[in-house]
Amino acid sequence: MSAERPSLPPVRLNSEAELARDALAAPLFVRAVKLARWAGPDTRVGAGGELVEAQLPAAAEHLGLPADDDGAAYASEAWRLAVDTGLLDVTDPEEEGTDGAEAEGTVSAGENLALLTGGSPQDVLAIWLDGLDAVHADATAPALDDFADLVGEDGSIDFDALDWDPEAEAEFLDGVLGNLYLLTLADKGAGEGPVPLPALAASMIVPDDMGEPTDDILEQVSEAMMRLDDQFRLLEPIGIVEYRPVDEALMVEEGEASVDTVEGDEDDVTRYGMVKLTPLGLYGIRARMLEAGVDAPAVGDLADKGADALLDGIAHYPESAARAEVELWLAGYADGAVSAAAELLAAARGADEGAPLRRLHCQQALALAGPEAEPAVRAVLGDQELGGLARVWLAERGAADVPAPPEDMIFWLAIDTIAAHLDADGELDELQGLIEGLSAQHSGFFDEVWRVDHPATADVLEAMGRLHSDKKAAKDARKAAFKARSRAGG
Repeated sequence: MSAERPSLPPVRLNSEAELARDALAAPLFVRAVKLARWAGPDTRVGAGGELVEAQLPAAAEHLGLPADDDGAAYASEAWRLAVDTGLLDVTDPEEEGTDGAEAEGTVSAGENLALLTGGSPQDVLAIWLDGLDAVHADATAPALDDFADLVGEDGSIDFDALDWDPEAEAEFLDGVLGNLYLLTLADKGAGEGPVPLPALAASMIVPDDMGEPTDDILEQVSEAMMRLDDQFRLLEPIGIVEYRPVDEALMVEEGEASVDTVEGDEDDVTRYGMVKLTPLGLYGIRARMLEAGVDAPAVGDLADKGADALLDGIAHYPESAARAEVELWLAGYADGAVSAAAELLAAARGADEGAPLRRLHCQQALALAGPEAEPAVRAVLGDQELGGLARVWLAERGAADVPAPPEDMIFWLAIDTIAAHLDADGELDELQGLIEGLSAQHSGFFDEVWRVDHPATADVLEAMGRLHSDKKAAKDARKAAFKARSRAGG
């Protein structure tokens, strides 16, 4: 059976030490740490663990923020993060103070505060991830601009009037972040530039099969853009994105940005908002996806696994990621190049659907193993499944005394190689070139190849009949495929 394709391409993450440094430098995290170290026995908190209003000016001043409402809001936000990430421990207040006033609690340094300087990079990242979860929750919270309208005469809050579905809000933002993650990894890294906010909003709203978006769809995209604009403004300080907000001059009376002219020049597009995941953002979004059960591989995941897991795991990786994964695997192999090569060759055997692609990746992995692997390669020269790739490896290295392959091995290797490239879903031009090149190397190729005892013989010949540019050769391939099916009893 062919290896299951991961739902996402593999990501190349920075080292945990680099990511931890980025986490500690995130502006909101920096402010939270400063307030955690500033808090003392006299610092008072309310029933919800929030810093009491009377102390917000001093907190803002400590953070170097202006003594206004904005400064107080930033200080309050940083304080909540310090509590949510365990940098501070809150002592619950009594239900009522001795003078009848609302009671206040106290705070003390949390265990996690010491881990930021005395712990490992993994400790720092675990604390930061808790902070990301808290900010994500804030970003998907309802907008309460008209909060007074929700409060009834008896003081109760009509939450139904919010028209807010927390699960739907979180799912939408996670979908946007997932699309941004995928775009960042797309095209072999070429997608590392910032993404226009309208394109990101449209990716969640405009149906794939829709031609010209309707006015209703454009209005939905505009509304989503404005919600995302608010959310990315909240997410940027925790360090996961670099964000250029929507130009306020583009706002229309209803408080939305018109997307009718998004197709303008590049400078115009940037005014509608631009967002880019940071290296820390790639790490954070991947961690959230893994927690949600999404298959989101990273280069290095297979470095401590066996050769069978390596070859299956990289089966559908892009070439550069597969090479990097193999290099890490070889670097961590303690028993030397000969043992590594022998394990790779053993893992490449098999008659299952995924075996040809395993053998192709085994051959590519052996190319990275160095000349020290030669004894293990020579040991399989007589093996029907491995003898052909062993000869290719030795020939590429200019090795002496390489025995000529028997004719049936030449044909078997041709079928196996084409089967691997068909499974790999490579470029059509490259596949056509491979098919035509291999079939031209032997006169009467299609008169003989149908006899090859390989599970993929008939399928490969049918593919050659579809893809070969020479009409006569394509017809010969189809005839050979029919013979192969008849021979196999199918």
